[in-house]
Amino acid sequence: MRQQAGFTYLGLLAAIVVLGVTMAAAGTVWKTQSLREREKELLFVGGQFRDAIGRYRIANGAFPRTLADLVTDTRLPTPRRHLRRIYADPMNGGTEWELLRSPDGGIMGVASLSRGKPLKQANFGADDSAFKDADCYCAWRFVYQGKSLGRSRDLAPTDSNVRSSGSNAP
Repeated sequence: MRQQAGFTYLGLLAAIVVLGVTMAAAGTVWKTQSLREREKELLFVGGQFRDAIGRYRIANGAFPRTLADLVTDTRLPTPRRHLRRIYADPMNGGTEWELLRSPDGGIMGVASLSRGKPLKQANFGADDSAFKDADCYCAWRFVYQGKSLGRSRDLAPTDSNVRSSGSNAP
């Protein structure tokens, strides 16, 4: 009788070990999938900023001074919205972006502040081809360079919602 109780105990311990290993593997897969989703969201949001900066530049002949200028452009007789809202950085969840300034001090692009290493290393769209083999998300620089607008719209985020943030004045 005593020997049977020992075998049951060992069987239960083995089942717990197998369950623990399975849960650890599932957690790793979930973390990787979550990171891939946030990368897609960063590509979408960065493209939205780049396109909005381009539309502002075309309409005004200059780059915006703050990100808030993209949301409500009051330089024209009728206020214009080049961007619906100032998006949060999907990689760090914060509302801060690295603002890439033009020589005249306007904002010509944005970049994430995240120092994490991207999983995606290749197969970027034409506007994002410079991101190949980047060492960190901060190297993904979404800069308007006078190219055509609208290519980033093809990269709409999947199930994850794009988070909004407050203004990001310098």
